[in-house]
Amino acid sequence: MIKVNNKYIGEGQPCFVVAEVGINHNGDMDLAMKSIDAAVLSGADAVKFQNYFTEDFILDKKLTYEYTFGNKKVSETQFEMFKRNELSFEQLEKLKKHCDKKGIIFFSTPTGQRGIDDLLRLQTPLLKNGSDFLVNLEIIEAMARTRLPTIISTGMATLAEIDDAVRAFEKAGGKELIILHCISSYPTPADEVNLLKIPALKQAFGYSIGFSDHSEGIVAGIGSVVLGSCFIEKHFTLDKNLPGPDHSFSSDPNEFKNLVDGIRIIEKNLGQARLNPTAKEEYGRMNYRLSCVARIDLPSGHEIGKSDIAYSRPANGLPPKLAHLLHGKILKKPLKAGDLIGFETIQ
Repeated sequence: MIKVNNKYIGEGQPCFVVAEVGINHNGDMDLAMKSIDAAVLSGADAVKFQNYFTEDFILDKKLTYEYTFGNKKVSETQFEMFKRNELSFEQLEKLKKHCDKKGIIFFSTPTGQRGIDDLLRLQTPLLKNGSDFLVNLEIIEAMARTRLPTIISTGMATLAEIDDAVRAFEKAGGKELIILHCISSYPTPADEVNLLKIPALKQAFGYSIGFSDHSEGIVAGIGSVVLGSCFIEKHFTLDKNLPGPDHSFSSDPNEFKNLVDGIRIIEKNLGQARLNPTAKEEYGRMNYRLSCVARIDLPSGHEIGKSDIAYSRPANGLPPKLAHLLHGKILKKPLKAGDLIGFETIQ
């Protein structure tokens, strides 16, 4: 298990649920602060931002990105889109302090050593590597060297690429790792969510497995817990209708709260795998199961036949599965219809 502040992440612990604000603050610090407040009220364990430097991953300023905003298709250059949503160290520091004040964990996704150093200065308890940087082993090794718990997303990845990343993390001295199943499709269609990858990743690598959920709604997130996800991150917005590439498929506060509530219910539903009655079922074992009783009034000395036996609640007598042991036996006392027939009533 991995300890993060006062919480534990891992098997047997409540699923750690992250509100991924990402770039849904739209470069507006007031919106970012309000998103933190809403995430707290929605039951999130943590809030995640992205402290990237656009030049770390986009040098061609002509690259475009197309997304849906309302009923319109919007196309703009990736450089401009990401640049206007960059967060300075001073802004990150304010967000971290606000999270500390609100009692929610703050962490972020950096895109290089500068970003990692900024997060170390802020004393963030976690680091996150995005799917687009899974094959950038240098940053994974840098994260490992911090000795902080690290999360890696596996969107778009082959098994070999995930293995390369995990080996790089371990070789650099990293110990605490969470691997997230992720589909890098925004939003992810239901038939491509592939939740069965969660137990497959667990079997392949042995680390705690989580889910970076880009699907719409809450079903996939709740379902991932059934398959062993101990960590879920989902994009979070104050309003799905805000301008920007990620708002439309993100969860708003009401939907996110329903997700958290659903996760907590399914965790209780999962219970334990031991094949025995629950504590509350013990009442039912006595009161709802059946006993062998006389079907009609029977005199003393009567030879009991199969047709003389009926079954009735409660289960305070001989169970029906042993009724055959009464066949052909002689009653030593008379019985009224409904009286228990047991070994104590026969000669």
